[in-house]
Amino acid sequence: MSHPEVLVHPTPELLVGAAAARLVTRLVDLQATRGAASLVLTGGNTGIDVLRQLRELPALDAVDWSQVELWWGDERFLPAGDPERNETQAREVLLDHVRLDPKLVHPMPPSGGELDDDVDAAAAAYAEVLARRARPEDHGPTPAFDVCLLGVGDEGHVASIFPGSPAVYETERTVVGVHGSPKPPPTRVSLTLPAIRRATEVWLLTTGESKAAAVAMAIGGAGEVAVPAAAARGTRRTLWLLDRAAASKLPRDLIPPLM
Repeated sequence: MSHPEVLVHPTPELLVGAAAARLVTRLVDLQATRGAASLVLTGGNTGIDVLRQLRELPALDAVDWSQVELWWGDERFLPAGDPERNETQAREVLLDHVRLDPKLVHPMPPSGGELDDDVDAAAAAYAEVLARRARPEDHGPTPAFDVCLLGVGDEGHVASIFPGSPAVYETERTVVGVHGSPKPPPTRVSLTLPAIRRATEVWLLTTGESKAAAVAMAIGGAGEVAVPAAAARGTRRTLWLLDRAAASKLPRDLIPPLM
């Protein structure tokens, strides 16, 4: 696993703009190398703001969106089209405005669909999709995602893996149903830490003073049961994109010059 790299931006707005530009550049580079790219999307204010900003970039059309495979790190287990679903928000701000190949877009199952309200069956179904899309060279039960975007909660959760929850102890399954989430809604579907760590690059996008303690503990090497974000690492790169407030409790030697 890679060691954390930290980039600090003065404000949330500058972080969002920089992350969007960085993401476009990475996708273009990947496609220039092999013609395709894979991306795991995240929800939350910062994650959705990055997608919104990305849509406004002049370089947006430099990406061949028909050759970008899209996944989600977690999802609120709500009916299709519900405004609280990460998929719905991502489609509104970006995905409905670019030319995607529907076969390469993999939203997590909604409640009330073919699997009715069985969140565990929904998680198993998503794990099957991941396994089918994995190539022999991926050497595992999921694709080796190029970039996995993640937000970080005040208490250090990532995706829908909360401190001390059953999901944080998972070592085999790639996707789990989450029951009794401390953040509403209580029922969710989430990639597990083993699945997240299949990504080549993990980018953690975090803003605000309320996140500062969790950021400091995660980057400082806290245990994953207490701070799941500490275990969210890419095989080649783990990039923390912070604003000044979120970085405020890091030791001085870990804080690079402001971007």
